[in-house]
Amino acid sequence: MNKYIIEKLKEGRANAKLKQSEVAEKIGIKGNTLSNYENGVSEPDIDTFCALCDIYNVDPSSILNEAYGLNVQGDEFKIKPSEIEHIKKYRALDQHGQETVSYILNQETERVRQINQAASTPAATRMINYYYRLASAGTGQIIFDMPPTKRIEIPDISAFRKADYAIGVNGNSMEPIYHDGETLLVEMTDHIEIGEVGIFSVNNECFVKKLGKTELISLNPEKNNIPLNETARCMGRVVGKLEYA
Repeated sequence: MNKYIIEKLKEGRANAKLKQSEVAEKIGIKGNTLSNYENGVSEPDIDTFCALCDIYNVDPSSILNEAYGLNVQGDEFKIKPSEIEHIKKYRALDQHGQETVSYILNQETERVRQINQAASTPAATRMINYYYRLASAGTGQIIFDMPPTKRIEIPDISAFRKADYAIGVNGNSMEPIYHDGETLLVEMTDHIEIGEVGIFSVNNECFVKKLGKTELISLNPEKNNIPLNETARCMGRVVGKLEYA
């Protein structure tokens, strides 16, 4: 038991001019139990500790503050019994254990700080080209062969960091992942892996599909796949989507 708490309990009873037996009777414990508290043999639970402080007319928060360095400030800080248990467990650890707990606590504190900071800071954005011609998620559409129609603003986040341009979706063959009218964010590349979703040109028509070994695959089972042929070429890898252009 913390030596400071032992001394404050002894001091509190002495100042209140009460015998151990009198205090024990007030809170419903045995006299030798209180003696064990004051001799450091055992320690009271949080409810008993608070009851003793109430009898002695002392502030339990100020005692805990001095005993454990909790920066407790009277009624403004309410410490929970479970938190006292955490402190007891921490103090029982060896140096390696305490250093490990402190490291994790510091890491988690910094993680929460960054989350809170991000929530209070306006999100960064950047501009990319948006093409008026749509990538078909249905029967196909003439591929864009003109300058971009406009530039759009997208969030500057790691998930979209590889996006080089944006293009719209026309059709429902890629539902439920990509829907008609959505805006796709595309990394400009002429090669993607089988199983990835990309923008493809086949017979001068533009499609958003999943790449298969011999065909472009529609996610919607009600829609046909597109066979690959010598005209097929990859126009980019889909890295995300926006709801609106």
